[in-house]
Order: sequence, then C-alpha cells, then structure tokens
Amino acid sequence: MPVNPMKTVSPIRITSPLFSGLLYSFSMMTIGTVLTSLFLLLTSTQESSLHTLTTIIHAVALFIGGWVSGKRAGSRGWYHGGIVGVFYFLLIFLVGFLAFDAGLNLQSLQLLGILFASGALGGILGVNTQK
Repeated sequence: MPVNPMKTVSPIRITSPLFSGLLYSFSMMTIGTVLTSLFLLLTSTQESSLHTLTTIIHAVALFIGGWVSGKRAGSRGWYHGGIVGVFYFLLIFLVGFLAFDAGLNLQSLQLLGILFASGALGGILGVNTQK
C-alpha cells in the first residue's frame, strides 16, 4: 500500500521567539500601511498627520510582535519583546538610511524608545497568557 505524501510532510514551525516576533510585527506593519494608504486615498486627509499615524502603527505592530515573542519564549517577556523592538528599529532604520539617506536624530531615538517599550509591554503580557 503506497504512503500518502501529504501525511509525511510536517508544517513549518518557527521556534525562535525573536524571528516569530519580527515576522508578526512586519506582517502587522504591512497591514497597517495598506490600511493607511487606503484611508489616505479614499478620504481628504492630509499627509501632514502621517508621522503620528506611522508611530501608532509601529507601536501596535511591535506590541503584537512582543506578545508573540513573549508567549513563544515562556519567560523574560520584557527582554524578548524589547529585543524584537530593537531589531525591528534597526531594520526600519537601515531601510531609511539606505533608501532615503535618513540619519540618526532625536526623532529616530524617540522611536527606538517607543518601540522598545511597546515590544517589552507586549512581551510581558505574552508571557502571562495561557498557551
């Protein structure tokens, strides 16, 4: 009797708390960016309010990524969520630096603090969630 190949294939599972948190964060950021683009396209909202909106999108994405990271880690949620926030910031900063020649300034350091705090808070709550 032949073996069914669909039964032998195991699903891909990301076990690294850092990588899974980053994956969820970037997925949420992408969804938030698309929704913001649609909102700007369909309404008469000006682009001047975009800085606050992008900060909120990054913070919510990092909260969710920190939550996932803390839940996967099972302990030290603030650490794992905060590290996700730092890596997320480094990737965002690298893209801004290479694509738009944006340097490190007070505004970007403020964003780093917000992202670290948001990821750490998500990690703390993620550790304390039932599996």
